[in-house]
Amino acid sequence: MRLADMNWMQVQEHVKHDQRAVLPLGSTEQHGYLSLCVDLILAERVAIDAAKTINVPVYPTINYGFTPSFVDYPGTVSLRLSTLCALMCDILDHMVRTGFRQIVIVNGHGGNSPAHGAILEWLDRNRGVQVKWHNWWNAPRTLAKVKEIDPLASHASWMENLPWTRLADVAMPAERKPMIDIEKYMRVDPAQKKMLIGDGNFGGMYQRPDEELMAMWDVAVDETRALIEGGWD
Repeated sequence: MRLADMNWMQVQEHVKHDQRAVLPLGSTEQHGYLSLCVDLILAERVAIDAAKTINVPVYPTINYGFTPSFVDYPGTVSLRLSTLCALMCDILDHMVRTGFRQIVIVNGHGGNSPAHGAILEWLDRNRGVQVKWHNWWNAPRTLAKVKEIDPLASHASWMENLPWTRLADVAMPAERKPMIDIEKYMRVDPAQKKMLIGDGNFGGMYQRPDEELMAMWDVAVDETRALIEGGWD
């Protein structure tokens, strides 16, 4: 359930019997022909779909992340890593103040992963609290399902092209894009990265049948729900 659908009195009552909560983390960045908000849309949706049947509050999504590699693409917003870390720790401080002690961060953007280090430091200052960091798209079961459907899947490719992230009246290329040179990508500046990537897709088909996407999504939701629900002992 969304925190936006609760008032403070309901939250106060809720934490008396359940200290679990979810914080989705996204990014606003280029995704080829898809929405600039793919990462926040998917992080929020998988968190809400997973948590609604077990009545765990989902906090509003952090819509901006750490994405310096894409800053030459119009519309991309990259926080300084220190800003993202401070923002997340401030939010966690107040989640704990409210009474939550078992928190899942559902991350939708790989570039945010360095911020996990700040969470580990934060846990040192908040003994007794547990935080799980969950990259929903490459969690074991979800990634296995992706590879079962099509081993070549990457940023802005078919695996992120769901009904909620595609744009009306934007046609997708029909070809299968070769994978970019990741080693070169990692060592060059944002301008050269843009020249290397081109339209933004790292490699793979731009779109696959929706029934395949929904099969992947069902696995992702189930895997995320299991992480929220248990494993806190």
